[in-house]
Amino acid sequence: MNDATPFGCQSAPVLRERGQHEVFCGLTGIVWLHRKMQDAFFLVVGSRTCAHLLQSAAGVMIFAEPRFGTAILEEGDLAGLKDANDELDREVARLLTRRPDIRQLFLVGSCPSEVIKLDLARAAERLTQVHAPHVRVLNYSGSGIETTFTQGEDACLAAMVPGLPSTDAANLLLVGALPDVVEDQARTLLAGLGIDHVQVLPGRRADQDPAVGPNTRYALLQPFLGDTAAALDGRGATRIAAPFPFGEEGTTAWLRAVAEAFGIDEATFARVTDAPRARARRAVAAAAETLAGKRITFLPDSQLELPLARFLSRECGMEPVEIGTPYLHAGLMGPELALLPQGARLSEGQDVDRQLDRVRADRPDLTVCGMGLANPLESEGLTTKWAIELVFTPVHFYEQAGDLAALFARPLRRKRILTDPAPLLLAENTPGVRGLAPASARE
Repeated sequence: MNDATPFGCQSAPVLRERGQHEVFCGLTGIVWLHRKMQDAFFLVVGSRTCAHLLQSAAGVMIFAEPRFGTAILEEGDLAGLKDANDELDREVARLLTRRPDIRQLFLVGSCPSEVIKLDLARAAERLTQVHAPHVRVLNYSGSGIETTFTQGEDACLAAMVPGLPSTDAANLLLVGALPDVVEDQARTLLAGLGIDHVQVLPGRRADQDPAVGPNTRYALLQPFLGDTAAALDGRGATRIAAPFPFGEEGTTAWLRAVAEAFGIDEATFARVTDAPRARARRAVAAAAETLAGKRITFLPDSQLELPLARFLSRECGMEPVEIGTPYLHAGLMGPELALLPQGARLSEGQDVDRQLDRVRADRPDLTVCGMGLANPLESEGLTTKWAIELVFTPVHFYEQAGDLAALFARPLRRKRILTDPAPLLLAENTPGVRGLAPASARE
């Protein structure tokens, strides 16, 4: 990072795009939510296309029995020739009879169910009355008509908030689905600070759902949870404003904001964080050698773009050319905007053709985009990174900081190897290594 670089984009102009967009729909969130919530089932009310999307995205083996499925809307349902509610009731009864381990059932709306205006909220209320107290039935929309794929998690968690138990006790609520090992790391850090009353939304099981009340403070783990934050505010909880825990600096700022909210002294904070901070800095430095001075553009995809741009610019020395995001939530992103380098172009929403024109004009060293745009850009000589990989890979907190930086360094190293033939020469005079590139090329 160049210490002379001026930072702060709170008042920077935002280019608002409204046009054709290319992202996965909110159904994709089921892929990580069903792994996190161990006694939940996600029943998509949609078409065979919805089913194929989930099967492909999740990579489910044929002999596995995942905790998601699709109630297929056939031609008769779409034409109004059948009572879709009666069919849905039968499918749910059949599912719960076969899977008695289910404690939470999510009816997930899709484009087809919304087009025919199937009222899944009322269906969830009706089915809860039938199957309570053994099963709680909720609903949310995963339709991709107006949303991006990470908003599926936001809609799911927001649907859970009204039913969370109430409490007057002081507690900390971590909001967002993380891999269990990363969640455990966060809990360990917070316990070291002396913050013991920690709960997580979503809980791993229905009986671990957190309690919420006027003395609840919550910290977001994911930057795309605007609706969930609004629902928690409505329950009287107070949000702890902070950058998101990506990289050493972001994790430290997130933890410090939580520590200050609970009155933790600086000496305790330093004792708990100094060692993991040093490990994170060393891990990031290894990838920063490849990233420093490189220019990067983010096309709007996951809503992770602003925190990632902050991490890459401040800790890895990259220069953000354009930071596009599907939706720029000024309230949640305030701490991130304050840390972004001045001069970076900010855009909200998507107009694919116009944004691709800017990428071709800017010629950044790395473009972060959706899978559907990556191959065409690569064919034009541009280096790309799939945005969706940043959602499926553990990237939060100190121990993952080096892995996060390496995700961006890898495509640049690959391009260097492919375009520079020298590292690929065989070590012909070295016995036993014919056919192998030297170590400098095997990165």
